[in-house]
This record gives sequence, structure tokens and C-alpha cells, in this order.
Amino acid sequence: MLALAEGFHLGGLYVLGLLGLGVALFVAVGALSHQDERAFSAAVFYIALGAVGAAALSLLDVRPFDPVRDHALVQRLTELALIFAVFAAGLTVEREVRRRSVISISILLLVVMPLSIALIAVFGRVAMGLSFGAAVLLGAVLAPTDPVLAGDVGLGPPGDEPQGEPRLSLHTEAAINDGLASPFVLLGLFMADRGGTSWVGEWLWADVLYAVGVAGFVGAAMGAGAARLVTRARARGLMDRTLDGFAALALVLVVYGASELLGSYGLLALFVAGFTFRRYAFEHEVHHGVHRGADTASTFLELLVLLLLGSMLTLNGLGTPGVAGWLLAPLLIVVIRPALVMATSGKGLASLGERVFLAFFGVRGVAALFYAAAVAESGAISAAETKTVVWTSVVCVVVSIVVHGTSSTPLTRLLLTRR
Repeated sequence: MLALAEGFHLGGLYVLGLLGLGVALFVAVGALSHQDERAFSAAVFYIALGAVGAAALSLLDVRPFDPVRDHALVQRLTELALIFAVFAAGLTVEREVRRRSVISISILLLVVMPLSIALIAVFGRVAMGLSFGAAVLLGAVLAPTDPVLAGDVGLGPPGDEPQGEPRLSLHTEAAINDGLASPFVLLGLFMADRGGTSWVGEWLWADVLYAVGVAGFVGAAMGAGAARLVTRARARGLMDRTLDGFAALALVLVVYGASELLGSYGLLALFVAGFTFRRYAFEHEVHHGVHRGADTASTFLELLVLLLLGSMLTLNGLGTPGVAGWLLAPLLIVVIRPALVMATSGKGLASLGERVFLAFFGVRGVAALFYAAAVAESGAISAAETKTVVWTSVVCVVVSIVVHGTSSTPLTRLLLTRR
């Protein structure tokens, strides 16, 4: 409200921030327009724009954000982006999921992800010198595929033309494994904080069986109930169709809040809620508006997360992981996940091109930043190891965004186009 001040005044950092956000939104509109026609995704734009913002702030002698020091901001912003993305992903799953897809998704979730955690943990322990608990935490942070950024190669909105395998498998894996990564993050925290094995029973019952089961139940019950309520309210003229997007925002917050209050995994509950919501009156037009609302919120929050990520990149921070930490990024993209996917998916499940697609596009992104911030908040490992785990995660996310973002369009056309 500078106009209310006396005399002439120049705007401060807050006003400069609003101006920068407005410019970023204009850039985002351009980046998202005709995205399928470009060889790189909008996420690459966002990272670059954040880095430009960081350079501008340094000229103004403003201290940049730090993923360790400012972990609370990172965690809350990434959490919001994830919850809307996961719910939107659940809404887009096809009516009938074929047996081949179920097997493929199960392998990715129950075999590839745990083995990825184990291999990353071994690398962290041997090559990076991390403690056992910190190495497991690094594996749990980096193992899940990201539902926000994987949307570029996943399924389209409800009613979009069927995209089939392997997009369905990658799309569903990315949406589910964020919730399923939570028990492994807690496993690493137990190892680092308590040691021994006396906690194993508590972890299995409370953090695996109870938390996963309750999340599934809450998501299914609330998703189906909300779909019934919304469609009936629409039919009786009690709800305007232009407010479908607001209904999506309300449902996401209610489901996530309820599941977290019960000590379960809200991300998993939201995918189930989206999945069951779509199953009620599958072809009803309400699904388009609800998906549009959740997807728009997710897209805007993705922009904010990646702008924040770009603004946090400093030479000092990027040097924290060392050579070994930087080496983990290409190993994760071109060795660990590809080797596991190719070894566990047979020719009967997918063609060679489809298997290569699944193997390569294990995108790391917002989910990794969310769990890295949770590790920083926990204080379970030493300050030095916390910095190493967090900044190694940042490096892997940035490399993944650049590599996958610049290759998604041409490689998808090459691998999935039927000749």
C-alpha cells in the first residue's frame, strides 16, 4: 500500500516478489501452451526462471532460500503440490485396468521401488560414506517416481483418448508410490534415531499395515461418498457446474486431513479417493470439472515449487554432495532404475519400446523434495549428513528435470509410436 505513504517511495522486496511472480506466470502460460509440440517440458523453464530470480536476489544482497534451513517452507509447498497431483492422477485411470497393467504396476511398486531404495542405500553407504540410517533415508527419498512431473508422459484428463500401456503403469506407479515411500522413510528414521531392532514390530503394525490399510479405507469411502454427493447435488440443481473445481479443492483437503488425523498416509488415500470418485458414474461430466480444478492447482503449485528450487541453487549447496553425490544422479537415471525395470518386466508384459519407456522415465521431482524436507525436519541424523542427503536429493531432482524434461517428447514418440 505504498500509495498511502507520504511522499515518493520505491517498492520493497515484497512488491518485487509480486512482480516476479506475475512475470513467472506469464512465462508459465507460454511454457504450457503447445507443450506437446516442443522437445522440452515446462519444468525446465521454471527451473531456469528460478535460477534467474536467484541471481537477481544475489545482486540485491538478499540471502537465498536454503532447503535445509528453510525445510518447513519446502515441505509445505511440495506437500500441497503433491496432494492435488495425486488426486488428479487417480481421476484419470481408465475404467478397466487390464491384468497385464496390474502385474506391471505391482512389479514397479513392490519390486522395483524397494530394490531401488536398497541399491541407492548401498551406494550412499559405500561411495558417499553415509551412516546406515542416512543411506536408507537417501534411498527412500529418491526411490519414488514423481506424480507431478511424470504427468508430462502420463495419462491425459478424463475422457481423453486411451493412451494404454506403458503410460498407465508409469502414471499409476507415480501416483501410488509417494504414499508407499512413507513407510520406508520412517524405516530410515527408526534406524537412524533408535538403532537396534526393538522397533521393527511397531513399524510393521503401525506404519505399514495400519497406516496403509486406513489410508485405503478412508480414500475409498470418502471418494465414493463425495462422488455420490456431488452428482446428486448437480442433478437436483443444488450445485452449479461451474463450481466443480472448488469441489475438487475441498475434497482433496478433507480427505488428506482426515487420513492424516487418523495416522495414515494422506497421499495414498488421495489416489484411492480419486480412483473411486471416478468409478461412480464413470462418464459423468463432473469428472472433467473436478479434474480441471485439481490439475490447475497442481500446475500452479508445481510452478511455485520449481521456482523455489531454482532460487535455492547456489555453488556452495551444489558442492555439498561431492563427486559421489553428483555421480548418483546419472546412475539413478541410466543404470539403477533401467536395470531393475528391464530385469523384472518380461516380454510378455510389454514390448521392448514400452519396457525402455518405463525404465527411463523414472522422473524424480517434487516428491523427493518433500521427503528430503521431512528428513531435515526430523533431526534424526547429524547436521552434516542432513545437508548431504538434502542436497544430493536436490541435485538428482534438477538433473532428472533437465534430462527427462528435454527428452520426454522425442523419446515418447520414438518408443511408443506404432510403426
